[in-house]
Amino acid sequence: MLIPQQQEQSSISLLAEVSRTVNNEEDISKVLRLVLFILSEHMNMLRGMITILNRDTNEIVINESFGLSETESQRGRYKVGEGIIGKVVKSGKPAIVPRINEEPLFLDRTGSRSKEKKEELCFICVPIKAGVEVIGTLSADRRISAPYEGASARRSKVEEARKDTLQYYVDLLSIIAAMISQAVRIKQLAAEEKSGTPRPVAQAVSVSSHVASEEESEDELGESMRPGNIIGNSKPMMSLFRMIDKIARTNATALILGESGVGKELVANAIHFKSLRAEKPFIKFNCAALPESIVESELFGHERGAFTGAASQRHGRFELADGGSIFLDEVGELSLTVQAKLLRIIQEKEFERLGGTKTIKTDVRIIAATNRNLEDQIREGAFREDLYYRLNIFPITVPALRERKTDIMLLADYFVEKFNALNHKGIRRISTTAIDMLVRYHWPGNVRELQNCIERAVILSEDNVIHGYHLPPSLQTAESSGTPYTGSLQQKLDAIENEMIIEALKRTKGNMSRAAAQLGLSDRIMGLRMKKFGIDYRKFRT
Repeated sequence: MLIPQQQEQSSISLLAEVSRTVNNEEDISKVLRLVLFILSEHMNMLRGMITILNRDTNEIVINESFGLSETESQRGRYKVGEGIIGKVVKSGKPAIVPRINEEPLFLDRTGSRSKEKKEELCFICVPIKAGVEVIGTLSADRRISAPYEGASARRSKVEEARKDTLQYYVDLLSIIAAMISQAVRIKQLAAEEKSGTPRPVAQAVSVSSHVASEEESEDELGESMRPGNIIGNSKPMMSLFRMIDKIARTNATALILGESGVGKELVANAIHFKSLRAEKPFIKFNCAALPESIVESELFGHERGAFTGAASQRHGRFELADGGSIFLDEVGELSLTVQAKLLRIIQEKEFERLGGTKTIKTDVRIIAATNRNLEDQIREGAFREDLYYRLNIFPITVPALRERKTDIMLLADYFVEKFNALNHKGIRRISTTAIDMLVRYHWPGNVRELQNCIERAVILSEDNVIHGYHLPPSLQTAESSGTPYTGSLQQKLDAIENEMIIEALKRTKGNMSRAAAQLGLSDRIMGLRMKKFGIDYRKFRT
C-alpha cells in the first residue's frame, strides 16, 4: 500500500503522462489505448475499459480495453442501468466494488474473470462526462489481498486502509476521465453517425480546445459549479467553469494558460476558494514584477546576513502559504535557478531559505499561470522540461475575449456599474453605436482592455450615456462606425454625426422632421445625412 507521499508522487507522474498523451497525440483511438496502457503500468491494473454510450441505441459498448481479448471486448455490452457500468452511466456517480464475488450487480459479461479468484479482485468504475451528460465510463480491475482473517480490531484497520486506497484510485480515475472526455465525445459522435442517426454538426468538439458541445446550455451548469468572481455565459466560459469545478477539490497542480488580460488570476482565485484549502492562505506572486536577484528571497525567504541588507530573518511566500495555495503568475519569467528550487518543492515538498541550511517542509498547492508558450521556451533552453511536465498536469486555457463575444455586454455593464460608483457618475445606458463598436472590435488586450475603455467612457460622458465617440480611437474604425475611411479627423466627425442622428430618431420614434429640428437641421439636410450613413428611419418607429 502506498503511503500518502508515495501516492502523490505516483499520481503526479501518472497525470503528467496522461496529459502529454492527450495533448500531443492526434489519433483519438490511440489516445485512449495509450491512456489505458499508462494506467496499467501505474495502477497495477489487470484490466481496463473505456465504454461509450450510444444515445441512439441506448447501449453501452466497450470502445477500448486493456487485458481483454477482442472476443471478450465484443461481449461487453450493457443497457443503461444494467450491471455496475450501466448503473454508473445512469447515476453519473462512481462505483467501487471491493470484492466482485460479493456484488450481485457485477455481471462479468466479458467472461474475462471466469478463471480468476473473484474474492481477490476489486472493480472501480467512474463516469466520463461532457458537461453534466454521462457519455461513457472508465473502469479498472485490480488484485487485492484475500480477506483478512486476524483479530477483529486488526481486520477493521486493514479494511479501512483498503477503503482509503480504493477512494484514492477513484479520485485519480475521475481526473483522468475528465482529461479524456473530449476524446470520448468525438468517438461517441462518430459511432452514432455510423449507426445511421447523425447528430447535428454543431455537436462536434475538439480535444485540445476543451470547447463544450453545442447541446450543452447555460441551464445545465449548476449554480454551485459557477465561480462567483467570473462573469460569462458563453459556451467557452461554461466549459472553463466545468474545468475549474473538476480540478478545484483535488490537490493537483494547475497551469492556467491564456493571453494577457483574459483573467487568469480570477481563475486561480476560483480554484482556491472552491477547494478544500479555501480557509487556508492564498498567496499571490507575480514572477515578472521583481528583479531576478529578489525573486528567490521573496519566494523562499532568507536568513539574517544572507546578503547585504538582510538585517533579519524573512519568511518567503511558500512558508506563508503553508496549508493553502500559492499563485505564481507569469511563471515563464522565472530564472533556471529558481525553476530548479520550484521543482524540488513540487517533488519533495521542502526547501531551504536563502543563506540557510535548515530544511523546511511545506504543504502548498501550486497554481501557475503564463501567457507564454512554455514548449517554445523549452526548445530555447529558457524553461526546464521536467518542471513543465510537473506544472502541466491539469492545463486550463482561458478563452480570449474575441472568442466569447456574447459576454462583452455583460462585462461592459458590470464595468459601468463599477466605475459609476468609483467616479460618482450616473451612466444609465450604452448607445447603439457604442455597443456595435464594442462587439465588432477584436480586443487584443482582452478583458483588461475592455475595462480600461469603459472607465474612460464613464469619465468622458456628460449626459449619462456612453456614446461611440467616448470610446478610444482604436475602436473608431470605418467598419465599426459604418462610415468610409477619409482620414482620422473626418472619420471621427462622421462617427459622431451618425450617432447623434440615430439618437435623435430614437427620441422622436422615427419622426424625421422632429429629429431634424432637435439637431438644428433642415429636412433636406437631414435626408442627405441619413442617406449618407444608410440610416432607415422606419426601424425607429416601434
